[in-house]
Amino acid sequence: MKNVNLSLQLLIVALAACHSGENTQEQNTKSEIAPAVTKIAFGSCSRESSDRQLWREVARQNPDLWIWLGDNVYGDTHEMKVLADKYEKQKSHPDYQELLKITPVIGTWDDHDYGVNDGGRYYNKKKESKNLLLNFLEVEEDAPVRNREGVYSVHDHGSDPYQVKVLLLDTRYFRDTLDKDTSRKYLPNEEGDILGEEQWQWLEGQLTRSKAAINIIGSSIQVIARDHGWEKWANFPQSRKRLFDLIARSKAKGVIFVSGDRHIAEISKMELQEMDDPLYDFTSSGLTHTWGNPREEKNQFRIGDLIVKRNFGLIIIQWKESPKITFQVRGEADSLFLEQKIKL
Repeated sequence: MKNVNLSLQLLIVALAACHSGENTQEQNTKSEIAPAVTKIAFGSCSRESSDRQLWREVARQNPDLWIWLGDNVYGDTHEMKVLADKYEKQKSHPDYQELLKITPVIGTWDDHDYGVNDGGRYYNKKKESKNLLLNFLEVEEDAPVRNREGVYSVHDHGSDPYQVKVLLLDTRYFRDTLDKDTSRKYLPNEEGDILGEEQWQWLEGQLTRSKAAINIIGSSIQVIARDHGWEKWANFPQSRKRLFDLIARSKAKGVIFVSGDRHIAEISKMELQEMDDPLYDFTSSGLTHTWGNPREEKNQFRIGDLIVKRNFGLIIIQWKESPKITFQVRGEADSLFLEQKIKL
């Protein structure tokens, strides 16, 4: 009789545990499938040695994701010990550590954390530098990006029909060389490439197969702006056209570019005949420093103001009740410098 009672008790405990697990799973599923709002924060150009950090302001927004868009540290070196020490200094900042506790972090690189200013595919320490970046981002050892050339990667956030796909490009590892004119501005490389064929094929496959409601493409350099003389996709006109053609052909929904590099913030908008919806490029940079002398700069695609202040970007996706996407440029003391709303 004691054995029977014991068996009955064990059965009751097991059933209770299963029931509790189903409830927990159901709650988690509901929270993933039907969020009211998704927040994605991003930024670039952060001097690891600076005491002017924005991590507290980022954390106060309670983002669901943080995206590094490059110049995550200022390495500019062929000495990997120097680069590793700078990553360690950046990562150990107390306020950044607090952000890591509440927010998943992903990212790509630009030139200064790649290892050489305005560098491309001929930088001879790029493989070693890649490993340091992935370690800084705590990328799993079995992640696909560990086993291929470059640091491009894909990240899915949320579930259908409230899914956001983030595609982070590598604009350094495969990029051809640029030349400058006498005023130190870059000349177009009419035949040059940015991504390399393997990355192009990967990007097209990801966008063509994407079922996400929003597809965010992260590029360390600006995609749409073309009037300034610094680094940008327009320096490689064939690559820029190929990118726009690829996006139109893929039929991917809600494509948004996010970019960095420029030490300013702005939003660019471009209409393409091949697409029903416009393309947006939301630039946010820099986290710790900006232009020493604020000035006007032409951008025929800019909507809203040019922000010459330390900043980070915030994308707020409202899924229900008048669905929309809000772009915000934010800064220290919880300042809101720029806001743009578009229908979802």
